[in-house]
Amino acid sequence: MLLKTFGWSFAVTALGLVAAIFYGGWEAFGLVAILAVLEISLSFDNAVVNAGILKKMNAFWQKIFLTVGVLIAVFGMRLVFPVVIVAISAKMGPIEAVDLALNNKDRYQQLVTDAHPAIAAFGGMFLLMIFLDFIFEDRDIQWLRWIERPLAKLGKVDMLSVCISLIVLLVTSFTFATHAHQHGGAHVDKAQTVLISGIAGLITYMVVGGLSGYFEDKLEEEEEREHEAEEEAARTGKQRSAVVLAGQAAFFMFLYLEVLDASFSFDGVIGAFAITNDIVLMALGLGIGAMYVRSLTVYLVRQGTLDDYVYLEHGAHYAIGALAVILMVTIQYEINEVITGLVGVVLIAWSFWSSVRRNRALAAAEGKADEKAEVSSGV
Repeated sequence: MLLKTFGWSFAVTALGLVAAIFYGGWEAFGLVAILAVLEISLSFDNAVVNAGILKKMNAFWQKIFLTVGVLIAVFGMRLVFPVVIVAISAKMGPIEAVDLALNNKDRYQQLVTDAHPAIAAFGGMFLLMIFLDFIFEDRDIQWLRWIERPLAKLGKVDMLSVCISLIVLLVTSFTFATHAHQHGGAHVDKAQTVLISGIAGLITYMVVGGLSGYFEDKLEEEEEREHEAEEEAARTGKQRSAVVLAGQAAFFMFLYLEVLDASFSFDGVIGAFAITNDIVLMALGLGIGAMYVRSLTVYLVRQGTLDDYVYLEHGAHYAIGALAVILMVTIQYEINEVITGLVGVVLIAWSFWSSVRRNRALAAAEGKADEKAEVSSGV
């Protein structure tokens, strides 16, 4: 079962890591491995959300999601998008960007370094909004209650996430301008770039969130219509084609899933720039990670264990928040790539262990309750 579900992921991992060694030696091997782990850790909540929706779809649309969806997710968001974002930031054509990445690494590295403030501001704002919208939402299950409980109360204030993100952006750009001025003003224009790029990242998040909400509303409308049609068919005795109903509902499910997947994968792509600026290593690492996310989605659907480890989603979002802060800091200061990559892994591992401890505590409490019930019935 495990080999059947993750077989392709294992094969892609082996090929990707071997390719990394041939491309850049053991250092490249390590960076690709970190990128793959980063993508998996950041996208675990993506797999959970995908699995919750995917299990409602019929077999045909599940295959569409796991075939066409893989092409969009792996080749579209993880391979093509990094080239596009570098090309836009460096103001060059994508073909030229790829050519430089492969044949003139020093020049490409310099262009990416010059574009890093814009990339970091754009991605930092996007990631920060994901984290803030999560942490300000009132949830039945809370991991770090001493943090999450008061923040959930603050979250009742409208547009609080946007306000905080804009304040962070203004402080960052002002700090950048002040630092540049103190060092001769060589990068004064970069402060404006940081501000504009950060606003663009904020707008992108709001557009993606709006599209996701639109498709979610459409999905709910289709499910309501399907339910009404079934009730009508039961009253009249007429049969309605189940294939049509499944097709209508599943089509909107598929669109919704692709928008969700794009929004979740975006944090991995942006976060990868905090690990390395090498487009080849980025493509290899994120591609491996994306394959595991898809395999994990299938595994969760088939096993039906979506609610076993309830704190993992929290850990993933804390990792997103940490990456947002790191990206904003790297506009001005250099942070070791290993530290950046390990932050997400540590938070995910911590949330996983917390989930295991919670499950054990609940099982022990249920065992004691059963013992008391047996004693009471025996008396």
